[in-house]
Amino acid sequence: MDLSLYIHIPFCQTKCPYCDFNTYAKIEHLMPSYIDALCKELLLWSSVLNPHTIRTIFFGGGTPSYLPVDNLKRILDLVRTNFESDISEITIEVNPNDIEDANIDGFMDVGINRISIGTQSFQDSILKTLGRTHSADTAINCYKKLRKMGVDNISLDLMYGIPYQTLKDWKDSLNIVSELEPDHLSLYCLTLEKHTPMQRMIDIGELKFADDDLAADMYVLCEEFLRDKGYEQYEISNWSKPNKESQHNLRYWMNRPFLGVGPGAHSYLFKNRFNNVKSPNTYIAKYLASAKLVSTPDNFDNTNDLLNQIPSIENIEPIDKRLEMGETMMLGLRLNRGIKAVEFENRFGVSVSDIFGETIKDLIDQKLLICSNDIYKLTQKGRLLGNEVFSRLF
Repeated sequence: MDLSLYIHIPFCQTKCPYCDFNTYAKIEHLMPSYIDALCKELLLWSSVLNPHTIRTIFFGGGTPSYLPVDNLKRILDLVRTNFESDISEITIEVNPNDIEDANIDGFMDVGINRISIGTQSFQDSILKTLGRTHSADTAINCYKKLRKMGVDNISLDLMYGIPYQTLKDWKDSLNIVSELEPDHLSLYCLTLEKHTPMQRMIDIGELKFADDDLAADMYVLCEEFLRDKGYEQYEISNWSKPNKESQHNLRYWMNRPFLGVGPGAHSYLFKNRFNNVKSPNTYIAKYLASAKLVSTPDNFDNTNDLLNQIPSIENIEPIDKRLEMGETMMLGLRLNRGIKAVEFENRFGVSVSDIFGETIKDLIDQKLLICSNDIYKLTQKGRLLGNEVFSRLF
């Protein structure tokens, strides 16, 4: 079994008002004990997962670039020493404020070969609305510095559908993208959870949320503009230069096994989805309570026994065959390559039409889905209404 490894870094210098990720500001004092705990979790998993091979690694968060490079080296050395590994891609998410010559050299020295910059916008007024602490110039200079230092695989994250953002603002950001020529782009429509500060500001009238039709126009502009600039859209929200797709994220969308470590991290292994406790303090306590917790789990007769011996796991959801088929369809349809009927049948022993025939017919009739040469793909309308399509598969 080949695996991808997600490593969660929960630290941020400031917490953005739109963010719903499991991240925290002002807990830097926990960094040393957190790294100790994270390494113990990795050691524990290495005893379970050998000889399974790690193919990709992704440092996400949070702000992984907020960590000292020595900590990143310690983590990666441990993975290389204790897991079977044939790693083609190691990605780190960075904040534009954190990038200096020294840590760029450090990233490259420890084998990080892909950098994702949390840009979000190239307009200072929009960045201020989002509560970001960097400026547009800082983001541009960060990108240029990475290029100058020899980083040859850079992704930019940008958002649209932001309060007060106009179509011109979005065009201006895309024009800057075309000048910079990053290898990869992740472009997301801003979505807010109820408990986030920005959603509360909208609820009480301090902010006005973007119009859905305007957000749709921004998405269509992405498709048209980036196609003309030589980018290939390979997933609903992701574009790349040829052969620069995110190999790590492709494994998610192909519904392949992955391990997530750190507080709140999710995993898909042994036909189970499960997640760690969210609290960094609780997570640390569970791994630093006893040295015995890093010994090889034994005396288990089934997967549940094994997972129950991993101290940080909080919730376990068994994935039966029908649910796995639905998830495979949902995730695979996010990709522009779509779902190939022959691959689905080889994986599950039944055809797509046997399981989803009526649903697929309805989606095709509504011009949300097309089928050509036994490959199922979303239409442009289907990509705009993706959540509606996916909900029908369950």
